[in-house]
Formats: sequence, C-alpha cells, structure tokens
Amino acid sequence: MTRSRWTRRPEGSTWGDFGADDTWGRLNLIGPEQVRKGVAEVRDGRTFCLSLPLDHPGGMVLNPNRYPPIVRPSLRAGAVNFNCSLSVAHPGATDVVSDDLVVLHTQYSTQWDAFGHAGAVFDADGDGIPEQVYYNGWRAGVDVTGPDSPARAGLASLADVDVDGAADGLASTSSAGPVDISSMARHGVQGRAVLVDLAAHYGTDRTVIGYDRLMAVLRDDDVVVEPGDILLLHTGFARVVLDQHRAPTAEALQVCAVLDGADRALRHWVTDSGVAAIAADNYAVEAYPAVGAGPGDPILPLHELCLFRLGVHLGELWWLSELAGHLRAAGRSRLLLTAPPLRLPGATGSPVTPLATV
Repeated sequence: MTRSRWTRRPEGSTWGDFGADDTWGRLNLIGPEQVRKGVAEVRDGRTFCLSLPLDHPGGMVLNPNRYPPIVRPSLRAGAVNFNCSLSVAHPGATDVVSDDLVVLHTQYSTQWDAFGHAGAVFDADGDGIPEQVYYNGWRAGVDVTGPDSPARAGLASLADVDVDGAADGLASTSSAGPVDISSMARHGVQGRAVLVDLAAHYGTDRTVIGYDRLMAVLRDDDVVVEPGDILLLHTGFARVVLDQHRAPTAEALQVCAVLDGADRALRHWVTDSGVAAIAADNYAVEAYPAVGAGPGDPILPLHELCLFRLGVHLGELWWLSELAGHLRAAGRSRLLLTAPPLRLPGATGSPVTPLATV
C-alpha cells in the first residue's frame, strides 16, 4: 500500500482501510446491499422533506461568519433579467423570463460537512513536527488550498467578492481538493437510515447527551444501529428555529439535546457502530465548545473523530420533526434516505434537501 502522505495514522482512525487515496470514508460501507436494506424499509410509500428553508435559521446568531442566502437577478442584454421580455435580446419575442444568482454560504442551513471542513494538527510524518492534515492524510497547503498569494489573500469573504476570471473558472480562491464535498456527491448518498428520537425522551431543555443517555434511548425505543446505517438524531432544535421566524436570539437557541463529543465512551460507540454518516437537526451535532475542552484538546472532538479520523460525514440543521412523529406513531425507526449534496468541486460543505421514504 502506498502511504506517501503519511507514515503514521491517528489512533482509532480508518486511514488507509479503504485505500491509500480514499476520499469516501465510511460511505464505502454503503453499497448495493445497504441500498436494498433501505429500499426494504419503504412500506407506506410516503416521503418527507428533511430540509429547512435555506434562509433559516435567519440572521447570524448561530454563526457570525455565515450570511443568509442572497438571491439577485442576473442580466440579459444589459437589462435586469427578472420579469424580463426576451424582446430585449430578440426583437418581437413574446417570452417573459426570470433568471437569478445566489450568494450562498454552503453551511448556513441544512447541510453536509465534507471531510475538508475539519482537520487537525497531527504528526503524520512521524518526524516529531505536527502539520495540518485532513482525513486519510490529505495535506493543508498541498491538497487543500486557500488563496495562493498576498495579492489574493484578501479575496476570502463576501465583502471581497471579485468575479474577475469567473467566466474561465478562475475566480475561486480556495479548494478542498480530494476531501471536498463533490467526492461525497460522486459516491451518492442513498441507503438505510435509523432515527433516534432524543426529543421524545429529553424534551426541549438543553441536554448534553453522552453514551449512557444515548444507549438508554436506544434500549427504550428498541433501536438497532448496524454498520453502514446513516444515523439521524432528532432533538427538536430545528422546530425551535422555525418558531423563531428567521429572527432567532442567542438565548432562545440554547435548547434541546446535543451530543457530548468529549465523552470517550460515546466516541468509542461511534467508532465501533460502523455508522456511515451522522445527521442531526441541531447546530454542530455536538456541544460547542466541547464540555471541559482546554489547551491541547479539540473544541469539536466529535468533528475531529468523524471527519478527520473515521471518514464519517456530518449533517446539521436537518428538519426531522415530522419524520420523527410519523415513525414514533408507527413504532418504527428505519427508513430509506436519499441525501446527495451538490456536486460542487472545491467546497467544504453543501446545502442538501434530504428525502426520507417510509
């Protein structure tokens, strides 16, 4: 096996297990058999949209670095291309068209995280000097690149958008390379998912969920999670977001369950469970910052485990309440999930409109 990017791998990681140049991580566990298992869960033929409207949560309270989507019209023959008569370009034409563009922070609302979203400082060379690396040893500055010169270093935010070179594909200033979201899209995301209804047990009070609390829900609801399953966590947070009507307050969003990424037993369970991906209806899936995190610790230990060590994609801010209610009433927890991200080369995340079929 060629291991040119690393000579040692993080403890408990899957680096190299799916190949030296793997970019799919545990999506490798979702093959034809796993898809058939998902299809076998379709009994009612009913579908549920699992995405929030992408202009939610609204504002920038959850993350001051991410703006809501901006939708604007394009231009046609110098005219505003919205309610636009094609006669501006083709005299005598009777067509009326509207066309638009979107400035979109890829992780503002319902989303998937790519492996390039979270790496770690780790001595992959074994030379005693830690470097910035991502899943399977892909390197910052080599495989995952940002602005490549002082002249372009300022082109890193919404305030500095510069479309010079856009027509030739030269306006982008960053790329997650082999660990971008398009790799996930290329694999496809469809298979059996298992929903764990934390909200039904812990309500909407802020509750940090460690291993013991999670296992209690699995036992009480007779939920079985098997390798290759996609784990869905219903906390009720997205319902609170919708109730805020795009004007959330920081205090009003300190609610509902979050996983305790600092819980070693919980991390071991995620590792041993073989889950292919994890998505929740809350922000970050885990408590942020981590409980008890100090110098030398990751602030997001579950992100480090999943995205950096295991190759397990994380989804956030999904809309799961309607699905959770249906499954609970039916005494079920499994479903067919179809949730491909945008095939957007270079991006570290993607909006997604997941579809559950039961």
